Amino acid sequence: MLSVSDVVFSFSPEHPPVARVSPGDMVRFMTKDCFCDQVTGASDLVTAIDFDRVNPATGPVFVEGAEPGDTLCAEILSIDVAEKGIACTLPDSGPLIGWCELRTKVIEVREGKAIFNDLVFPVRPMVGVIGTAPAEGAVVCGQPGAHGGNLDCKFMTAGAKAYFPVRTRGALFQLGDLHASMGDGEIGGTGIEIGGTVLVRLHLIKNLPLDWPMLETGDMIHTLASGPEFVAVQREAARQMQRLIAAAWGWDETDAALYLSVRGDSAICQTCQPSTFDMVLRMGIPKEPGKARLLPLPG
Repeated sequence: MLSVSDVVFSFSPEHPPVARVSPGDMVRFMTKDCFCDQVTGASDLVTAIDFDRVNPATGPVFVEGAEPGDTLCAEILSIDVAEKGIACTLPDSGPLIGWCELRTKVIEVREGKAIFNDLVFPVRPMVGVIGTAPAEGAVVCGQPGAHGGNLDCKFMTAGAKAYFPVRTRGALFQLGDLHASMGDGEIGGTGIEIGGTVLVRLHLIKNLPLDWPMLETGDMIHTLASGPEFVAVQREAARQMQRLIAAAWGWDETDAALYLSVRGDSAICQTCQPSTFDMVLRMGIPKEPGKARLLPLPG
């Protein structure tokens, strides 16, 4: 098990791995919440924290045999969260700036349910920050990118398989930033930010280059793209999906585009704008019965 002492605040090929595993191995990650325990009660406002120590990711993990041009598949087997989470408004993020005050709300989690004022609703634990190292440089964990990072996709739950491009030897996989619950867009700036543990099985798919991360659920497969501007991000997500459909199903790219128009879903994962963070968008299609998988099964 990787402990909360094994955390970093960026994705980088320069981070020394805290563990080495073989494809098919399981790894359990202990994680801190996104504020790295700097916000623990209602009197703690985000304006007083060190933003150089947010969104910690546990890792990285070196996967034997992973080389640039491969794809790493992280199969999320289970997510267990703590009994208390935090939701905060942020001073400079979200469409409701000016219509709400700075506030920190402590939210209890009991027996799979969250208690919010007089509401009790089921939690849906998810991983916010997850991915592999870029080819060079460092990307802070709070930002998304082609490597993964702060994807904040509510479908990154137990049972899902996340696929990431390998751009450095060993892949250097890491994750963190759990949410007990988060809505699309993360409108107020946070979900229920919470610590916990995540059990992952890591698979390697050789010689499969991806431009952007992918996410497979029970009945859907999504491309996850990010950037500062909606039109460009949607184009990136749709273009990767178009290429995969054409390659897997033997269609030309125009038929793939038409299929996306009639069966595809384009939706926001995280767009707490205005903010300093890039938005994240997903482009998803159903797993069509009788059609080939867009991505090969992990070996």
